[in-house]
Amino acid sequence: MSQVLTEQVLVVPTPVFHQLGHFQGFSTDADRYLAELLKPEHVSYRPRSEMEQDPTFKQLIPYAIFRHRDAAGRQHIFQYTRGKGQGEGRLHSKRSVGIGGHISLDDTSAVGADPYRKGLRRELEEEVEIGTTYTERCVGLINDDETEVGRVHLGIVHIFDVAEPSVRPRETEILECGFRPVEEMLADLSGFETWSSICLKALFA
Repeated sequence: MSQVLTEQVLVVPTPVFHQLGHFQGFSTDADRYLAELLKPEHVSYRPRSEMEQDPTFKQLIPYAIFRHRDAAGRQHIFQYTRGKGQGEGRLHSKRSVGIGGHISLDDTSAVGADPYRKGLRRELEEEVEIGTTYTERCVGLINDDETEVGRVHLGIVHIFDVAEPSVRPRETEILECGFRPVEEMLADLSGFETWSSICLKALFA
């Protein structure tokens, strides 16, 4: 049986998110949302195969964006094409600027560890090799109820400012990747998944 069918993923009830203030697109108020959404009384781990079709829950997804500023201050963003072997079939062949994935029940195994932070680190270690120093901060949330995928997910956006443009894929399904000037991507958003378009316009336009 595939991992997607058996994986238990972190979710929160959609009504809890709505009570905090529903939005479509991007919100910079990450701290306020996460302080409530990640409370033990709200989170649970449920079968991913069921949650992908159940909009009464939101799957929380860390979405890491790697940014490098060159000597002239020009911003470059790591971007790639999603291969057809990645878990979310509805995003295959889409361009993306986000690295990340589901928080799994397995991320709760370490005593005293924060499952969200552990899941974020695990996803990054599985998907990319970061060959430089960096700083990281959480900058906002993405919600997109206008697409089938978006209705069952809530993105938590982290920007990793890397000292050098040294990010390489570990997964074979991260294709055609590399850093590109952000203005080039903003000039042509066709082909990008919705979350990436939302982030690029909200954070860099």
